[in-house]
Amino acid sequence: MSFNIITAAEAASYVKHGYNVGLGGFTPAGTPKTVTAEIARLAEAEHAAGRPFQIGLFTGASTGDSCDGALTRAGALRYRAPYTTNGDFRKAVNAGLIAYNDIHLSQMAQELRYGFMGKVDVAILEACDVTPCGKIYLTAGVGIAPTVARLADKIIIELNTAYGTAPKGLHDIYEPLDQPLRREVPVYRPSDRIGTPYIQVDPAKIVGVVEVNLPDEARPFTDPDPVTLQIGHNVAQFLISDLKRGVIPSCFLPLQSGVGNVANAVLGALGADPTVPAFEMYTEVIQDSVIDLIRSGRCKFGSTCSLSVSNEGLKSIYDDINFFKDKLVMRPSEISNHPAVARRIGLISMNTALEADIYGNVNSTHVCGTKMMNGIGGSGDFTRNAYISIFSCPSTAKNGMISAIVPMVSHVDHNEHSVKILITEQGIADLRGKSPMERAKTIIENCAHPDYRQMLWDYLHLSAKGHTCHHLRAAFGMHDALMRKGDMRLTDWSEFA
Repeated sequence: MSFNIITAAEAASYVKHGYNVGLGGFTPAGTPKTVTAEIARLAEAEHAAGRPFQIGLFTGASTGDSCDGALTRAGALRYRAPYTTNGDFRKAVNAGLIAYNDIHLSQMAQELRYGFMGKVDVAILEACDVTPCGKIYLTAGVGIAPTVARLADKIIIELNTAYGTAPKGLHDIYEPLDQPLRREVPVYRPSDRIGTPYIQVDPAKIVGVVEVNLPDEARPFTDPDPVTLQIGHNVAQFLISDLKRGVIPSCFLPLQSGVGNVANAVLGALGADPTVPAFEMYTEVIQDSVIDLIRSGRCKFGSTCSLSVSNEGLKSIYDDINFFKDKLVMRPSEISNHPAVARRIGLISMNTALEADIYGNVNSTHVCGTKMMNGIGGSGDFTRNAYISIFSCPSTAKNGMISAIVPMVSHVDHNEHSVKILITEQGIADLRGKSPMERAKTIIENCAHPDYRQMLWDYLHLSAKGHTCHHLRAAFGMHDALMRKGDMRLTDWSEFA
């Protein structure tokens, strides 16, 4: 069958007030770019006419400004899950204007299948090709695309010709069965392929194809600074040490790395050290730094959910697609982040923290316990199941007014039972095999900034003795000083004596 070619505005008209919309893509990579912006305009027109218009939005992870930003500014979002990075969305969530459900990315697709979030009315997918028999070939990201395509009543395709059909063949689309019929996900090496290079749907569900020629809304990252470079060096030195003493097998183990400047610095340091064997990655996001490592032979293979690279980097991949086709694969997020796969292949996870406490609990989402930053993303999927779980962050923020090492985290995303290694530019805290008090001493001595080290010792001395020592009134004293005085260094423990 042939599909109707429609405008983005005509596609948006299929979305009604109260609908739930599911998107393909993961980060801005491979996410729809025109229909969501038209849904925002539709919402503005409906509001101007005095009529309600809000939708629920299900995504793989963050999106571009033409989605999260435009829909937020139009007041078009009632509900949203999971991860996001948009500044306007963040402000709206923290003002209580949008119901935001921050869940582990590996769980998003299956929670939709289980019916936990209601039905999916419309799915919008970006594709580089779609066949008359309903084969949809995605672009630079997958996310929850297979699941929302199967569950939705109607499917809208944004056919993006920006890079032609070069992405065809890079994807491995696989959906596990639901209970009680679920079997193991048969990925044993990052390079294993277990599915198809396309999503198969009933072509009758595709109500229209919107022709698009737009690059991804790629987010730039700043160059590493001395602090992030030192963190990267520390992570690399830790892994090299474990490799030399035989804790990490001599062939090395697959790596998972989060997004951002610290992650780029870590991978750069690992790639530059000749004592680190060429490695594989099993991760949710691949950035430009990984592509450079693949080109140089330092990274042998990259399994991911999306190519979250610069537009120049993406073009370079597609221009050299014959080189990359056997070195890259893109999977749905419930497979790229699958806990069983992470544990089976012995993954080394490397993620970033907003703050960590002296016992190894990590907060990666909430500023001072209340203000959402971006969300937990996939860090929990990997951390709990990693061979070695590493969290890193600068020891201070805001010109030293905030310590990233605190007595008690203001929000817990990853607890002390899952966090094995904590690293700042100050040093490395190996928490494996240590009691709570041993962890506290290791973290204060190795990871805390010198401006805060004695303050943290003083807190410990103030605390009630026990298996885990705390002074409950003083536990958030540093956060309280920040909120009242604007600087954690002004904490006065005598108030709690």
